[in-house]
Amino acid sequence: MLTTLNTAYTDTRAADLAWALGCEPLPALATLDLELADTRLQLRLLGASHQVLLEEERGTCSETVACIAGSSSPLPLGVAKRVDDWEYEFAARVETLSRGSFAGRAQELLALVADHPNGLAGVFPGSPHAFTAMLAQHHEGQVHWRTWHAYPQEGQLVATRTKVGVRVPAPL
Repeated sequence: MLTTLNTAYTDTRAADLAWALGCEPLPALATLDLELADTRLQLRLLGASHQVLLEEERGTCSETVACIAGSSSPLPLGVAKRVDDWEYEFAARVETLSRGSFAGRAQELLALVADHPNGLAGVFPGSPHAFTAMLAQHHEGQVHWRTWHAYPQEGQLVATRTKVGVRVPAPL
């Protein structure tokens, strides 16, 4: 699903992004509710980037990657944590592209996500290449999602990858 977000472009730089687990739901500009196997997932586009809410019988998990006022947790390159009964893995990378390469990559990503049944993308007013896009899937008992945050004024694209799965007890 592709939407134009009715807000000013809030994220100003890739370096302003922060990461947090366990945040309460923040006000969203667009959402996509998904049922992936026994998992309810809500993809949320925020004025300041994204939030994913995951809910199963075991409990809930939330991931927020956004410009969070007062946050002291910058965007990490990687995280592996236990969250209740889940194993949570997160990775992020920042790509710096030339203007022409950036425009082409932005169009490619928006086309990929816009028509995908588990995809949500929002374009910010003022630039067709200022967007946040999210894509989720369920694979081998785990929920995966990828996100892309575009900063055309810097030629930077922030890509994240998350995997959440049930913790498997170690054999005795």
